[in-house]
Amino acid sequence: MFQALSDPTRRAVLARLMRGPAAVSALAAPFDMALPTFMQHLARLERGGLIRSEKQGRTRICHAEPAGLAPARDWIEEQRAVWEARLDRLEEFLETRDGGDAP
Repeated sequence: MFQALSDPTRRAVLARLMRGPAAVSALAAPFDMALPTFMQHLARLERGGLIRSEKQGRTRICHAEPAGLAPARDWIEEQRAVWEARLDRLEEFLETRDGGDAP
């Protein structure tokens, strides 16, 4: 999932899909790349669980899968908790070392 989010094109596509479903042709229009290359970006997003696509007649429609971001959110929250605890310990250490006098 992080690999899917690592590319600015894929992040832009995902941001667009968060506003609502779109056809592949509409998603590809703002990007200066061949359609097969753009389809590789969509495939990466789909493998990452961030989008899904479905065929409607001759058109492929893509939808965002916001739940696919849950693992990233959970990991980031864990890291935030770890770093907050580390910073709290550092602050306690500095207060102890300096005798509690803050500059």
